[in-house]
Parts: sequence; C-alpha cells; structure tokens
Amino acid sequence: MSPSSTEGCEDCLRIGSTWVHLRECLICGHVGCCDSSPNRHASAHAHAESGHDLARSFEPGEEWAWCYADELLLMPA
Repeated sequence: MSPSSTEGCEDCLRIGSTWVHLRECLICGHVGCCDSSPNRHASAHAHAESGHDLARSFEPGEEWAWCYADELLLMPA
C-alpha cells in the first residue's frame, strides 16, 4: 500500500484496530500509528526494521519528523 493511498495505519486497518495519529517511515513509506495509539505500530516498525529510524508526521499541516534511534525531534528549517 503506498502512502498516497493509505487511509490510516496500515497495520491497524489490517487487524481492525483504531489509532490516534499517523507517522510515515521516511525510508520505506510504511504508515503506522503513533505512540499514543493502542498498538504503537510506527515505533514497532522502527524497532523491527533495521535502518528505519526516521518517521514524519502523516497528519495534515504537521511538518516534523522523529528519529527513533536518537529520540530526537526534527523540525523544518
């Protein structure tokens, strides 16, 4: 599923769960739910996939990213 056609957390949609906010992996485009969501799929993806440490907010109007490896918030210049 490509990010442009994603209607929510790819993993939550697959299991029939809900999410709070969405994050997109900047390496492969996987869209997962945030750490405030019950399943924390974005974090799980980052920790399960080597080198997939960077994710951006997939929420409209939000322009920031998060590095899971360094626990660092990245803001646009």
